[in-house]
Amino acid sequence: MSVTITIAGPADAAALATLSETTFCETFAHNNRKDDMDKYIADNMQEAHMLAELQDSRNLFFLAWRSGSLAGYAKMRMGQTPPEMADELNAVELERIYAIKAHHGKKVGATMLQHCIAFALQGGYSTLWLGVWEHNTRAVDFYRQWGFEFCGSHPFLLGNDLQTDLLMKKHLGAP
Repeated sequence: MSVTITIAGPADAAALATLSETTFCETFAHNNRKDDMDKYIADNMQEAHMLAELQDSRNLFFLAWRSGSLAGYAKMRMGQTPPEMADELNAVELERIYAIKAHHGKKVGATMLQHCIAFALQGGYSTLWLGVWEHNTRAVDFYRQWGFEFCGSHPFLLGNDLQTDLLMKKHLGAP
């Protein structure tokens, strides 16, 4: 069964909020306190917040569909790089990429990442970067398989818990 990628729009805000919460909880709930998870979700994954992100021209969301069901999503963010990436003048961020756990191992993540790389190349970006929680070894291994390299770290606030995200980047070369 193939994976199809579409671009999300404002009409997808409710579905994106539900998908965001589901995938975020599946990925992180077992390693974090419930109150920190609840606060982060309330602050960042409600329908109104998703709608605002969808309407921000610096963001682009891709939805992954498998067998007619929403299986995951990716968020690209243009125009913002952290100080740790100051030497990368033409970089784009892969801010989020999540697949529903039932779709893990079924090429949803790989298809989305391939799509994000193609988007970055078509946009003339030379570097794709991301932040990944230092304890998310499954994701770190996935990104390393795709040629991402470590390039620093920065803080990430999950609720009231200050955590560390590892920064990784992939040089794309000329489009």
